[in-house]
Amino acid sequence: MAPTKYSMSFTTGGLLSQESEKVASLYLGLGDWVLVRDRALEIGLMQTRMLSSAKRIYREVSARLQTLTDDEIELLVNGSDRQRMDILWLAICCRYTFIRDFSVDILRERFLTLRHEIANEDFDAFFNAKAEWHHELDTITSGTRTKLRQNLFRMLREAEFISHANRIQPAVLSPQTLDLIMRRGIDTLHIYPTLDSEANRRSK
Repeated sequence: MAPTKYSMSFTTGGLLSQESEKVASLYLGLGDWVLVRDRALEIGLMQTRMLSSAKRIYREVSARLQTLTDDEIELLVNGSDRQRMDILWLAICCRYTFIRDFSVDILRERFLTLRHEIANEDFDAFFNAKAEWHHELDTITSGTRTKLRQNLFRMLREAEFISHANRIQPAVLSPQTLDLIMRRGIDTLHIYPTLDSEANRRSK
């Protein structure tokens, strides 16, 4: 069976934390994504001059948020900054399987093996390895590939999983975040630079 095709549309935007919080808050009030879209564009929630830009940003934010459960969205809106970043990372990994795989295979694996840095070369090696099975990656130009790498690293920095020097920083998940993650299964925990023993904290 051929692997599911990667969606590779994460070329800009970073974590989009503020935009995501606003849209998520609107969803909690309206409870319908069609109404959320209409309202968000009507009131200029994305705070861009061009309607086309607002639509593009909203489309990206909503696609991420719609991968979350209502409980996860509620924590994103009402939780701490740290909880919001951790839930946003969950949404990004759910939206983009490529980023999820990179998080598990590169970010967490290096954390577990005490190799404390990731570099551009790690992304390139991962990309090339995945291209053996995901032929859609063959159509990506070198320029787009650079943008993908830059934005992925930007998201990792904004989520505070790597420093500005690309050193891996361990995730310290709150009990509420951990509980929501574990509802999805322990494999979901592996998108974070943390240990499986973190799961033992769920009942404490």
